Amino acid sequence: MILFKKAGALQIWLDKQREKSLKLGFVPTMGALHNGHISLINASKKVNHITVCSIFVNPTQFNNAADFDKYPITIKQDILQLEKAGCDVLFLPSVEEIYPNGLTIEKKYDLGNLEKILEGAFRPGHYQGVCMVVDRLLNIVMPDNLYLGQKDFQQCMVITKLIELIGLKEKVAITICSTLREKDGLAMSSRNMRLNENERRNAPAIFQTLSFIKSNVDKISPSFLRKQAVDMLEEVGFKVDYVEIADSATLKTIEDWTDSKKTIALIAAYDNEIRLIDNMFLFD
Repeated sequence: MILFKKAGALQIWLDKQREKSLKLGFVPTMGALHNGHISLINASKKVNHITVCSIFVNPTQFNNAADFDKYPITIKQDILQLEKAGCDVLFLPSVEEIYPNGLTIEKKYDLGNLEKILEGAFRPGHYQGVCMVVDRLLNIVMPDNLYLGQKDFQQCMVITKLIELIGLKEKVAITICSTLREKDGLAMSSRNMRLNENERRNAPAIFQTLSFIKSNVDKISPSFLRKQAVDMLEEVGFKVDYVEIADSATLKTIEDWTDSKKTIALIAAYDNEIRLIDNMFLFD
């Protein structure tokens, strides 16, 4: 695996690969890698000649400074995992490399309703920061294929919109890979590293709640099912930001099961201080 810290050097190397007509896959991450990330690397390796992974903890997408400060950093272990997985290139830039003009927002991305609901509502400015860094990374790497994880479903929709906004829709194909889970159902996440023993024991309640929602599709109204789901989580000590049942194409709230058969349930809740998110498609 080749490690690059400078965008210019990486671009020169990637240009040489394109001259050989090699296809490039890209997996952007914030590090603290787990098997979910590695599944994205594996998906890329199946269809691309070169797989590039980036590790960059993006300061502009944290609306909570304390959350940024506590984000787990495990670079040595991350490099070992990527090498074992057969990743070809790791891009490990500094903040100055990604934001040479500083962290000031230089342009506004028109994300419409996506940044006003769910994650957008509870984390104001978060998706503008996501767009800033992904815009920069895509222009550095210029991949043929981009790999994202379903756990961050709304973010996948935001990045899809971003690719349209910056004119790369015909050049970059997005693959959204299924969420990988621990044996007890907990969605794999870098934030799981911050859970203490009691919190980790409690965390699978989110998956259990999503499963409860799915098992009661067409039996209970969406509005009452949301309330029951919130009650379930609060009973075991979670502080719930939202439980939503929505159209998976628009994230518009579903009020009647006949409204859509492309329906997804989404949850964000705090396990003490650790905010966890997850989702599940309700119709297979």
